[in-house]
Amino acid sequence: MGTDNAFAELGLASDATEREVKAAWRRLASQWHPDRNGSADAVARMQRINQAFEAIRNAGFPARPAPAPADDAEPAPAAAEDADEPRRRPIHRKVKLTLEEAAAGSIKSLRGRMTLACATCDGAGHQVLGGNCALCGGSGAVAKRSFFGWPGGMSECVACHGGGIAQRSCPDCEGAGTQTRAYQVKVRIPPGVRHGDLLHVDGRRARANPPPADLELRVELLAHPFFELDDDGTLRCEMPVDGFAWIANRTIQLPTLAGLRSLALRRDRLTYRLPGEGYPNGRSGARGDQVVTVQPVFPEQLSADQEILLDQLIASSSGHGAAAPDERLRAWHRGLRAWERGLDARDRRTAQG
Repeated sequence: MGTDNAFAELGLASDATEREVKAAWRRLASQWHPDRNGSADAVARMQRINQAFEAIRNAGFPARPAPAPADDAEPAPAAAEDADEPRRRPIHRKVKLTLEEAAAGSIKSLRGRMTLACATCDGAGHQVLGGNCALCGGSGAVAKRSFFGWPGGMSECVACHGGGIAQRSCPDCEGAGTQTRAYQVKVRIPPGVRHGDLLHVDGRRARANPPPADLELRVELLAHPFFELDDDGTLRCEMPVDGFAWIANRTIQLPTLAGLRSLALRRDRLTYRLPGEGYPNGRSGARGDQVVTVQPVFPEQLSADQEILLDQLIASSSGHGAAAPDERLRAWHRGLRAWERGLDARDRRTAQG
């Protein structure tokens, strides 16, 4: 088969590159291979496709001359992609972060495996050696034999898969047409990312075992045992505190994204705002506030010592102790006594009448 007819058989122009020839051969072989195509002329068509590919291969693949660069053109960067080989579709992954990791930024090591078309055989599973298949003599079919050795029709040649051209199983993928590739890449997560954010990672910047494509990472913030995050960066925390410590205005330890810090309780307050202790804004870098709501907890049943101490506290607040009673209590008791005297006077009038 002449080269012009060979190119025409593959549906290509006579100046098609090696990459285009191989791509056309793979496409047509996938369409007309007898294992996939049950039509009557599939074997003959597959033979012509293989013969065309072999004719072009023997004649040498044409190469298109590259255009001369302009005098002021800059050289392409070392990591630039092959113009004839576009980047693969990105690998989509999830990256799970704690609130502490997301707030401060972190470095995550991602590992994975991908199944790719074998680069040695371009995913075909075999390599074309050239010449006619030794088993079928180039016909793509061999005679079947019955149990008694009599001719029993024709069957597809197992050595060339009906193509008629000598080939061998790819040694790198062992005929599978695919290879599994492991990758590992370290990713720097910027501070202040939010749940659902999409981060793009250039796979070409990975040093060892780079991924075969860029990574698209979807951020997933893990639920926190203490904090709830608002859209404006406010971090909310509800925490139980000892009720007696709250009454006594004691200092407690409370959690923040940076660790534990001290907070002086006030018995007239349940909610406290800590400026700048919340979540960072990814754009401005400014942190929101942390809002802490305390829930005073008292024992359901008091011990004998606690009962005695409470009686002493009650007595002191009623004016029998060293501390002066609160004016609100004094006013309440004055009003209560006046109301009680009014009831007694009414009862006396009723009895006399």
